[in-house]
Amino acid sequence: MKITFMGAGSTVFARNVLGDCMCTPALQDAEVALYDIDATRLKESERIVSAINKNTNGSRAEICCYLGQENRRAALQGADFVVNAIQVGGYEPCTVTDFEIPKKYGLRQTIGDTLGIGGIMRALRTIPVLEDFARDMENVCPDALFLNYTNPMAILSGYMQRYTGVKTVGLCHSVQTCSETLLTELGMTDKLEGRRECIAGINHMAWLLTITDKDGFDLYPEIRKRAAEKNAAGTHNDMVRFDYIRNFGYYCTESSEHNAEYNPFYIKSRYPQLIEKFNIPLDEYPTRCVKQIADWAAERDGLTQNGKTARVRSKEYASYIMEAIVTDTPYKIGGNVVNCGCIENLPAEACVEVPCLVDGNGITPCRLGRLPVQLAAMNMTNINVQLLTIEAARTKKREHIYHAAMLDPHTAAELSIDDIRSLCDELIAAHGSYMASYD
Repeated sequence: MKITFMGAGSTVFARNVLGDCMCTPALQDAEVALYDIDATRLKESERIVSAINKNTNGSRAEICCYLGQENRRAALQGADFVVNAIQVGGYEPCTVTDFEIPKKYGLRQTIGDTLGIGGIMRALRTIPVLEDFARDMENVCPDALFLNYTNPMAILSGYMQRYTGVKTVGLCHSVQTCSETLLTELGMTDKLEGRRECIAGINHMAWLLTITDKDGFDLYPEIRKRAAEKNAAGTHNDMVRFDYIRNFGYYCTESSEHNAEYNPFYIKSRYPQLIEKFNIPLDEYPTRCVKQIADWAAERDGLTQNGKTARVRSKEYASYIMEAIVTDTPYKIGGNVVNCGCIENLPAEACVEVPCLVDGNGITPCRLGRLPVQLAAMNMTNINVQLLTIEAARTKKREHIYHAAMLDPHTAAELSIDDIRSLCDELIAAHGSYMASYD
């Protein structure tokens, strides 16, 4: 069995996913191919993954490194699973550009990797790279499963699923941590064990539709009461999602700093007091990137000194999916798949996040029926942007980039159409060769 990790220079994430594989008996003999275009980061990843392999009982993985586009096909050759964690353009210059130019227009962001103008630009510079991956995979590992972890999740996974022949599932860690986070924040940890739940929607805005305790008792009435009380008591780090509960009736998967920019409600230049009221961390992603770079430098130096690293299997889905397929043992995930009727009141071509069964047959999405109409409507405001961004990537038409930005809830709430077009033009020019194909 062969596992190929694309973007292995994402060292912390490569450590987590591949470390999980090395903790899993069914995967411990795998050939592991690390691929990246950055020689330094690739070498760092090889060192830490090799240390995990050496110090994990039973792990006998064969680790090989592949540097640069000229070696990409060799990295993919014969792969059974391909994990994608690339970031095209990196923190500098592209992420910084995606934040700084919009600021000139009065448009502020928190994360900028999933929706909004930042998410649109990130998708448009990433999809051409994924197209190249897909062409190679269709030739050298046509039966491999592509596990996409790169954001914007719904746009990238949706593109791969609709316009390539590669079997693709999008994966995020927000589903498996959603209800635990909520119950912990509300002081309801006694309800964690044995709870049952159903989550569906779109990535980063999938809804906790139902949640019951081990005896089947509905927990939502108490959740709604405590969430309202906590928001009324003062600022905390999850105020936006608790406000979702108040206004839409349900909690959603991804964090409040993410969801603050997926709608027109909270980041508004006309109402700057909302930023403080809802404790919204503007420019959070650039700040986080700087910290992660510093943290990794410290961890890398520690590893260099002792050559060892401990590993406990995490909650990331990748290793569990591989294990379920290889051993034909059923496992349930929250996966990002083409809708095709899974959620009846969302478009068939949308990429939705729904419960999926994984076994020796691969990944089988579940049909959920209809979402509550207000939740489907919230999802649609994001799906509009996702589908138009995919259309821009497919047709290479700049006009569709304008359309995606015009229909983005936060961007449209802040800027005029003329400013939106100018902003898009300036970002396209600033990204240079990454965006050269868009006329």
